[in-house]
Amino acid sequence: MPKSKVRKKAVYTPPPGDKRTTTPVKVKGPTNPIYVAVFLGLMVLGLVWLVVNYLAVDYIPWMAALGPFNFLIGFSLIVIGLLMTMRWR
Repeated sequence: MPKSKVRKKAVYTPPPGDKRTTTPVKVKGPTNPIYVAVFLGLMVLGLVWLVVNYLAVDYIPWMAALGPFNFLIGFSLIVIGLLMTMRWR
């Protein structure tokens, strides 16, 4: 059986006028542990707020006065904590 011809591709060379300069990017270090504690604390606080709302709203008068705003407060704390995780390195 005859052997097929091997095609050789030319190596790509960029045009002479195309000089791309890259600026060095400063790599940031790890996140401060206090930042991690704050966003974890916010998420846990939001969860605790919602659990207390369900279990003990009848025994805490000022929490009963908030009514449906308890859900807004609890979920807002959780969402703020989750948004903070995006800046975590």
